[in-house]
Amino acid sequence: MDWTQIKYSKSKVDKAGWILINNNSTTQQMEQATSVLDNWRSAHSFPLHIFKKRLKWVSEKIDPNSLVVQRLKRTPAIINKLIRDQTKHMNLSQMQDIGGCRAVVSNIKQVKKLCEEYYEEGKHCDLKHEFKNKKDYITTPKPDGYRSIHLVYRYKSDKTKKYNGLLIEVQIRSKLQHYWATAIETVGHFTKQALKSNEGEEEWLTFFKLISTVFAKKENLPLVPDTPIDETDLYNKIKELTDRLQIIEKIKSWATLIKLIGEIEKKESHKPYFYLLELDIDKKELSVKTFEKRDEEKATTAYSAAEKNATDKKMNKDIVLVEADTTKELRKAYPNYFLDTKEFLSILEAYLKYSPKTK
Repeated sequence: MDWTQIKYSKSKVDKAGWILINNNSTTQQMEQATSVLDNWRSAHSFPLHIFKKRLKWVSEKIDPNSLVVQRLKRTPAIINKLIRDQTKHMNLSQMQDIGGCRAVVSNIKQVKKLCEEYYEEGKHCDLKHEFKNKKDYITTPKPDGYRSIHLVYRYKSDKTKKYNGLLIEVQIRSKLQHYWATAIETVGHFTKQALKSNEGEEEWLTFFKLISTVFAKKENLPLVPDTPIDETDLYNKIKELTDRLQIIEKIKSWATLIKLIGEIEKKESHKPYFYLLELDIDKKELSVKTFEKRDEEKATTAYSAAEKNATDKKMNKDIVLVEADTTKELRKAYPNYFLDTKEFLSILEAYLKYSPKTK
């Protein structure tokens, strides 16, 4: 496979980042800066592939049913993060999660074991990658309810030195935590709110904070800040918001698009490796293009072209390029893009079936 080579220095990458968030940038400057960003993002594919392989190997030792996938951060998400973090003077070349891989394991005990083994084995084996930092959002949940563990590494190799210095983020979470993250992103798509970034209608944000506390209780973990400790109070607030926002009805209607999965499995004659997903928010339509493993460059080029087309035509689309071994694994690891939220929905319905007074 021909992996993308880095064409620009870090100073040029940082300059491109500032151009992309500057309202006074010219069209020509924006186009040139976008090309630099496209190359910088695509260059993370090789080190990301290396980290994903090791994460998959360690994860499967701990949980044979674990799911591991990788993704390159979307251009709009990169730009929005640069805008949000201007006060921290974040440079594009130092963004930690442009390349990210995620492991989802069955329970919290396995999360802790995987985190320990991945980190400890990395210190004692021949890996030269530099460990940069760890963020434990499980012990200390984010105020919006997000819970996961993030490990950030700086790629380093004697064989492929051209990628040395690139940052890769490894996420480790339980199924419950993943269902929550999937649901908030799915709802965000269809309600046209950046709920994932803790922006949007207060009622939706409150609902996800509350349901995250329910999940934390199930896993005997610290609760989300500023959420009820009392079971009845928590239940009543979730029930009220679920009814008022028609959450179950809406999620069920969005989940019907899962039928596209079957269509892909029937039509594809080759074995897909890369999936380019385009979710049209307004039309509630999902289109999927697939690429073989050898066509990584074609896949990333198509990814950039699709994003540019959506931006130029002011289309309300969410576009992502992901890699997964099978459509089944993709559906389970990234259910938000196939709008399959049945896991989250079944837990919510079971919770609402009995009030604390009748349990």
